Amino acid sequence: MKKIFLTSFLAFSLGLISCKSDAKKEKSTETKEEVKEDTQKNTADFQVEKAQTNINFTAYKTTDKVAVGGQFKKIDILNGGDGNSVKEAINNTEFSIPVSSLATKDTSRDYKIRKFFFGVMSNTKLLSGKLSIVDDANGIASITMNGETKDVPFTYTIVNNEFNMQSIIDVNTWNATAALASLNEVCEDLHRGADGISKTWSEVALNITTKF
Repeated sequence: MKKIFLTSFLAFSLGLISCKSDAKKEKSTETKEEVKEDTQKNTADFQVEKAQTNINFTAYKTTDKVAVGGQFKKIDILNGGDGNSVKEAINNTEFSIPVSSLATKDTSRDYKIRKFFFGVMSNTKLLSGKLSIVDDANGIASITMNGETKDVPFTYTIVNNEFNMQSIIDVNTWNATAALASLNEVCEDLHRGADGISKTWSEVALNITTKF
């Protein structure tokens, strides 16, 4: 009887040891795989997510086309953004920009643009898009705003690992006529020129730089 009990106890103990050993092996394998995956994500020489990106825009008011500058202070990289060159990193980068990060150095103006322009649009708490490089000087930005996605051509340069792109968009391309009218109404007096006409232009110039 003692022999049977001792044999059973030894078998049970060996079973526990074996299970613990396998568990350690599995955990060790998982940890190695996680480390390997993290390492692979960070091997690219150029990463947009870690670069310094400035998103500047210029809007216009009055019939004299007076410039009003601003920027978006935050950008999130959703996909891509890695490469062994600046061009490769930029190409196929997918991003989103929170409208709440808009800043024009005038808090009252910021509030009006967010509420009476973007706030009138559909699903526009975020602006999103994808950058595609066409050749050594041109590209296409697919931008989603007001529930619609439109392609916008841009030009770019790369100097000393700094990517600089420029483009001019017309917000009415995204059916933003109502949003523009809403903004002009709340800013009617501020957008009135010497001729007495209040005007908010649909044209907006974009200048985006990413320094790696």
